[in-house]
Amino acid sequence: MSRSVALSHLIRHDDGTSTGVWGLYTFKSAFQPIFAFREGKLAVTAFEGLLRPFRDGKAEPPAAFFGTCQGLDRLHVETLTRTLHLLNAGACLPLEASIFVNFDPSVFVDQAICDNALREMRLVLHEAGIDAGRVVCELTEQPSASQEALHTFVAALRAHGLGIAVDDYGADDSDINRIKELRPDIVKFDAHWIGHLMESGTGFVLLTTMVESFERQGIRTVFEGIEENWQLELAEKSGASMVQGFALARPELAPTSYARSRAEAEATSGAPGEAVMQPAPHQPSPRGAGRPVRTFGRRGAQ
Repeated sequence: MSRSVALSHLIRHDDGTSTGVWGLYTFKSAFQPIFAFREGKLAVTAFEGLLRPFRDGKAEPPAAFFGTCQGLDRLHVETLTRTLHLLNAGACLPLEASIFVNFDPSVFVDQAICDNALREMRLVLHEAGIDAGRVVCELTEQPSASQEALHTFVAALRAHGLGIAVDDYGADDSDINRIKELRPDIVKFDAHWIGHLMESGTGFVLLTTMVESFERQGIRTVFEGIEENWQLELAEKSGASMVQGFALARPELAPTSYARSRAEAEATSGAPGEAVMQPAPHQPSPRGAGRPVRTFGRRGAQ
């Protein structure tokens, strides 16, 4: 394949994984599992790729690093990050799992940038040996510089078999417009917002109503930031399709411990292509396994 800007900033390792180099920074991929509720169990259905920047061997907060990237640098870093995640996913994640990778709408300022991003995506998927149907393109909350270019790009992604997700869905009116305009396959609910709604009965009713509305439109939902058992209970009760958070599994740097053969996954779950992870000691048990029944709110809340 032709050498892209992103691939020229990568270092391949003997274990099959890659790291990125950007100026004084080294980039590593971390992957966090996303779980689905399936037949009384929590099954890993996908992984989200998360950037971990290091400088002089010390980890730096991703948000702080991205805050220093502007203009063309931002575009190149975004591309490098996706490339890194996809190559590492191909090297160290289960073959059947979906892979969520971020797209920052603010970098799509014209059609040429969109066309280049799609071409880069196809090349990287070929290099990683990943089928397009496994990839979910997660559009972050930043506004696009060109809505027309973004919509055309999203349509092209969908035409190539890639999934579309809207990230950080919350109480802002603009979020409703994003859903109407982009018609995503998946909506990821903002962690802080759903945590707030879960604090009260009326908030939980609203949350459940929104989940049901999306499901009727054929849109699956992900609850992010699940950090406590009671939140997992309410996520399940609300009808959410998928959940993600520290209560279930923390992100792991590539190469991860998540790589499992299809045969191992089937032996564990009893179903083809379904990898079931047993909860760690700090994690909740599978659905209905002795968890106290709650309607809403934190433990001890009235």
